[in-house]
Amino acid sequence: MNAGLLLNATICFAITISSFAFAWVLAGSKKEHSEKSKPALWSLVVLWSLVGLTYFPTTIRMIAAYYNNSQLDLLMYNLAAVPFSFVTVPLVFFILYVIIGDQKISGYTSLLFVFFGFAYLTFLYTKGVIGPEVSTVSSLFMINSEIAINIYLVGLFVIPTAMIIGLLFLVFLQRMPKRLRYRTALPLVAISFVFDFMLTDMITLVDVMQLAARIFVLIGTVQAFLAYFPPMNLQEKLGIKKYQYEFYDDKLEDDEVDINE
Repeated sequence: MNAGLLLNATICFAITISSFAFAWVLAGSKKEHSEKSKPALWSLVVLWSLVGLTYFPTTIRMIAAYYNNSQLDLLMYNLAAVPFSFVTVPLVFFILYVIIGDQKISGYTSLLFVFFGFAYLTFLYTKGVIGPEVSTVSSLFMINSEIAINIYLVGLFVIPTAMIIGLLFLVFLQRMPKRLRYRTALPLVAISFVFDFMLTDMITLVDVMQLAARIFVLIGTVQAFLAYFPPMNLQEKLGIKKYQYEFYDDKLEDDEVDINE
């Protein structure tokens, strides 16, 4: 038994609580959003709920590893793989909806990533995993399927990450006021931060790297909250006092340029 595993479990539990709390706060802010903005809002609620659902069984995994319970460790790994496999679905919907503003097209495109998720889980569960390899700070599994890893890298990592980067470039290329750029770019950076380190967490075979990735996921969750709901002193410093919690603008002020035009 090692205290490093308990530290890992504590970090995972903190991610779980903060993600669920964030999703709850976002859901509670629905009255502050226009009807046009609500599909993007709910996609974010689902996204952060899936992050929490991924790290709750992961918390139990680390506790199971602490007590040398490899069967429970494996069970929780397989359980955590389900919400993790579908994190890209609300993420892709959010990005596309911000760009094009069409709920149907965004929904149909994100449905493709549901198939990626099912394909990944099918090969993962069919071929199984190797492990656990328990160290002083973590418990690691190795995916026993090259196809699952390829689906993971292409469908669950490369394409969504490229979409995030593309939207960020679009935001910075457009002429728009500071508050609109803030409310679009910073949330995307925070989501990318969490998303990329989640993927690192799931695929790495280095225990210290996994622990570091989980610390950065926790930092990214806090960063995301500050991006969506910046404190007043930050608003004053950035000159965004008129910041509103909208993810898609239907009507902008005269001096604003919508990124969707």
